Amino acid sequence: MGQRFLPADDPVLEDVLNWTVERDAMDIRRLLEWLPQARSSKERRALLSRVHELLTEVEVSLDGLERLH
Repeated sequence: MGQRFLPADDPVLEDVLNWTVERDAMDIRRLLEWLPQARSSKERRALLSRVHELLTEVEVSLDGLERLH
């Protein structure tokens, strides 16, 4: 991405939101790697449920980043 001319209104919040997106993406990737090795459908559903929760958190963080700019 290119440099912005103006800083975000809240640089600390921007850092937190960016960190959240990066961390959640790593967690989602890890959970999806574990999915095929799950021993039961209950375990698979639990992993998938957590993936959905993290995706929602990523969406909220991305929306927050859009509002900052």
